[in-house]
Amino acid sequence: MPMRTSSTLLAAFLAASLVSGCNKEKAPAAAATATSPSSSTEPSADTVVATFGDGQKITFGELNDRLKDPLANLEKQKYQTRKQGLDGFVVEKLVKAEAAKRNLSEEALVKAEVDDKIPQPPEEEIKKLYEEAKERLPPGTTYEQVKPQIVDFLTGSKKQERARDYFAELKKGANVQITLPEPPRPPVERKQVAATGPSKGPDSAPITIVEFSDFQCPFCSRAIKTVDEVVKAYPDKVKLVFRQFPLEFHKEAPKAAEASLCAGDQGKFWEYHDALFANQSALQVEQLKEHAKKVGLDAAKFDKCLDSGEKAATVKADQEDGQKVGVNGTPAFFINGILLSGAQPFDEFKSVIDAELAKK
Repeated sequence: MPMRTSSTLLAAFLAASLVSGCNKEKAPAAAATATSPSSSTEPSADTVVATFGDGQKITFGELNDRLKDPLANLEKQKYQTRKQGLDGFVVEKLVKAEAAKRNLSEEALVKAEVDDKIPQPPEEEIKKLYEEAKERLPPGTTYEQVKPQIVDFLTGSKKQERARDYFAELKKGANVQITLPEPPRPPVERKQVAATGPSKGPDSAPITIVEFSDFQCPFCSRAIKTVDEVVKAYPDKVKLVFRQFPLEFHKEAPKAAEASLCAGDQGKFWEYHDALFANQSALQVEQLKEHAKKVGLDAAKFDKCLDSGEKAATVKADQEDGQKVGVNGTPAFFINGILLSGAQPFDEFKSVIDAELAKK
């Protein structure tokens, strides 16, 4: 299997982190911030930027007031891009230092700590995927020719996860402190979001997180580990509520959403939730039924619930409620009504939660 260099792996890791959610129209954050003006070159607030009619005018300050929300979002995106770039810069230096310490090349270090930590998929699994894809491959393509690509496909997400863990270990060992100044936070806007749906955590918790999610969205899958970390970090302080928001371009997501609610009727929503996110390429109806059996559900009751479509109305109601509060991509989290959009890192959740707890 071809070996990734440390710089290639790191670049892939950072590129993935720049895009944080499933959305029909998603532009990279870096591109969005490229046009953000530098504060050092901005005109003064009383600078006239437009005139019309009989001496009427618009000043730069008036324009900024009108665009304060999108401008604040641009500043936040610019900060996040710099923070992610800084994180990558730090990790590059840590990898280089660790490689030198162990008398290894950077490539050999990453291979030892990432590639070699991920077991090779079973031969039968590789061959099965080859047989399923064979008709779509160029004529004459052999199994041995495509085997390395299949292995990369099957292990890619696990390598990304291991890379994140290893880079976190390096940062913890080096006591990395990020002191990049954060832009002022805009006034908090709260939405009224009903906390109805499957939940975990105490009902008396001072913090309620309502998550709108899609079982076919890879960014929703990526967010699971962070959300679990949040729940564990605030065991008595956070209640998590899951609401359905299957996106229109994820064709298997609506039925998967219904299936999760059918599992919930048997008291196993979260077990089934985990099974679906662990098998995002297997969400067809028959596969949904197989997942139900594997998590120990009564198959007859589950199949009846799923085939009847009785949960479709609940899924639609969740979607409509999400649209009313501005959800247009997944995952979307409302922390006591404050929107946090996308698969954000733990620190973003912590910042909002700690601020909310400080008010109690």
